[in-house]
Amino acid sequence: MRHKNKQIIVVGDRVLIRPDEGERKSAAGLYLPPSVLERQEIRGGIIVEVGPGIPVSNPDDLGKEPWQQEGQKEIKYIPTQAVLGDYALFLNKAAIEVKFEQTNYLIVPQSAIMVLIRDDLSDLSQ
Repeated sequence: MRHKNKQIIVVGDRVLIRPDEGERKSAAGLYLPPSVLERQEIRGGIIVEVGPGIPVSNPDDLGKEPWQQEGQKEIKYIPTQAVLGDYALFLNKAAIEVKFEQTNYLIVPQSAIMVLIRDDLSDLSQ
């Protein structure tokens, strides 16, 4: 994700999420402080950036000593299930909040994501 002259690069099996603001009012109409929203166990948001996934080594390289390996091997990854634009429900305890260019984001590992909601574009082609 790019902002002006800076770029966010998500590492590993993590995703960058623009979180929902949450309900600011209770059912009775009272405004809730941010501390109440932070205590929610489950939160949701839109995925804006996805890491490459979990790196996987080549089984042929396992028996070799590091100094015997020739050159840099291409790294392969098991990709994440999440894609850009998905809506994710995730465990709030696992999220790390960051602020980038005046916008709040959450970094969440794939293991903390419970559900992904994706627009099914295949229905549009029919």
